Amino acid sequence: MRYEPTWDSVSEHPLPEWYDDAKLGIFLHWGLYSVPGWAPQVPDIQQMLHDDGPRAMFANNPYAEWYRNSHRIEGSPTWLHHREVWGEDFDYDGFVPLFDEGTADCDTDAIAGICRDAGARYVVLTTKHHEGFTLWPASEPHPVKGHYHAARDLVGDLSASVRASGMRMGLYYSGGYDWPYNDALMKDPADAMLAVPAVGDYEEYATAHVRELIERYEPSVLWNDVCWPAGGNLAELFATYYNTVPDGVVNDRWLEPTAKRSRARDELTRLGGNVVQALWKHLPEDAKGLTFPGAHWYDFNTPEYASFEEIRDKKWESTRGVGHSFGANRNERPEDIVTSTELVRSFCDIVSKNGNLLIGIGPDQHGRVREEQVRPLRGLGAWLAGNGEAIYGTRPWHTAQTTTSEGTEVRFTAKGDKTHALLCGLPGSRRFVLRGVVPGPATKARLLGEDLPLEADGVGGELAVELPERVPVQPAYAIELTGVSWQG
Repeated sequence: MRYEPTWDSVSEHPLPEWYDDAKLGIFLHWGLYSVPGWAPQVPDIQQMLHDDGPRAMFANNPYAEWYRNSHRIEGSPTWLHHREVWGEDFDYDGFVPLFDEGTADCDTDAIAGICRDAGARYVVLTTKHHEGFTLWPASEPHPVKGHYHAARDLVGDLSASVRASGMRMGLYYSGGYDWPYNDALMKDPADAMLAVPAVGDYEEYATAHVRELIERYEPSVLWNDVCWPAGGNLAELFATYYNTVPDGVVNDRWLEPTAKRSRARDELTRLGGNVVQALWKHLPEDAKGLTFPGAHWYDFNTPEYASFEEIRDKKWESTRGVGHSFGANRNERPEDIVTSTELVRSFCDIVSKNGNLLIGIGPDQHGRVREEQVRPLRGLGAWLAGNGEAIYGTRPWHTAQTTTSEGTEVRFTAKGDKTHALLCGLPGSRRFVLRGVVPGPATKARLLGEDLPLEADGVGGELAVELPERVPVQPAYAIELTGVSWQG
């Protein structure tokens, strides 16, 4: 169908099956921040925000892609690092020639290969992060910086490499923030709102950029960050996208501010932010997370470093880095990087609850990804090579989870008449019961990866399964079941 530039029309866009089937994407954060490649060591951004509030999160931000903001907060770890390594007078734009020199000969096929070998079905690239620098030769010059873009068309070259590797290409754009545009510095709670440019020509600038990305590269995923500037026609932009890429998808971070900005209103916002920080420890628990309110329309939502207890009705995409940063952070320690086992088990949990995983890695200015970041992706890809049929193309079952009689965590997926029990570890004995799973007269069980039929029968109305004497060590074990039901 052809979409009209109205919310009624674009909201008829169905979620494409390819996206629901894909389950795994790789998030590539690449920009000027890739040159310094540094952020402080923080155990968990969500926990830090929960415990200490926004002011501490901004000053100690573990996201290396926030380097431009973090190094301007006097006394912050990144401010100190920048002075020690680059010098007090080194301007952020001094990274431009270093980035262009490094990316001139970088191998985009190698980056795509890392994503493919991880088992990803799509890739999302940051075409412009909050720093305002674009990775394609944008026709629309930056209102403050002029032609502020990479010398090489990295968006085009990487798109070609990703598609040649059999994956779909998605493009990220920071519509909510463009720090050079309004010289924004984010260090207090209210800055999360006040840093969004409020002048009309920024909306025109951002819209021109996204239109160009759609027309030139036809991305399968259109991934905006933070929010969208007020004053334009977002429904028209979505209609343009869907008419250009009928099976494309858009994320949820397109909320448009409704209140008109003024000096008096901004002062009230800042005052309110200070009150929030002062009373942070007394706020309700559900108000202390890093969340993004959904827009008028979206195909999927994007919680960050989050997990859920239940199956979500709306399609969602868990977005996180392999470490505590999305961009390359040379300061991360081995213990800051997720292990293959942790990644596989988290992935199983996400898929069982109607989610996709968008896992982030950060190439440096030469397009190289640190081995520490690649290793867990390689482990995930190896697991998917043997167990992918329990993941790709599946849908949630009647329930997302249970345990074995031994207490082992189990997640479920379904495809056709098959149910997949994903064991997050080996039970304490070869024979165990899947709590709540009811066998039928023709129940069968098969261990994926090894393609081994398993003994399966009923015990007290629940399904008992027996594993072979020797089972290779894996992060999770996928058991294909037929002829079973859920007692709930």
